[in-house]
Amino acid sequence: MATEITPADTAIIDGLRADTRQLLADFMAECAPRPGSLMVVGCSTSEVLGGRIGKNGSARLGEVIAAEVLAAARAQGIHAAAQCCEHLNRALVIERAEAERRGLTIVSAVPKPHAGGSFGAAFYRLLDDPVLVETITADCGIDIGQTLIGMHLRRVAVPIRLPEATLGSAIVTAARTRPPLIGGERAQYV
Repeated sequence: MATEITPADTAIIDGLRADTRQLLADFMAECAPRPGSLMVVGCSTSEVLGGRIGKNGSARLGEVIAAEVLAAARAQGIHAAAQCCEHLNRALVIERAEAERRGLTIVSAVPKPHAGGSFGAAFYRLLDDPVLVETITADCGIDIGQTLIGMHLRRVAVPIRLPEATLGSAIVTAARTRPPLIGGERAQYV
């Protein structure tokens, strides 16, 4: 598979769009997030295209995946945040209103393909009033291409096994979270 997508590569784009849509549908079905939940997504377009993370990003593919993530989140009634790459310390793109509602620390940066990642930069452009925040504690998440979203999940993460474990060439890992179980064997859990 090529490492960069051009407008002429519509078959590749269409295939990855459909695969992303299916991945998100499977995730939502398995995770069943409550309305208002927060989902974090990290994505290496380089890995999706068979390259090495951070080396062969695709702005066009970032746009396609970001648009699908936002559409799925909105359809489910949840909020989405996009994790940027290590050059922005894995800061997250989120709507300003949601960041303020959650009391998140807003940082001063704008993601670009080579400093934030193609996915994060595209996600930023697609939001109505985007900001970057330092960290979040999301209710669920999808990691496309081993971008290490775990630092942005609530403390007790439960892996979700999806029917398809890859998107393009990228390994996909997903998780939901649950409250910690405390109290030992005599406790009663809900």
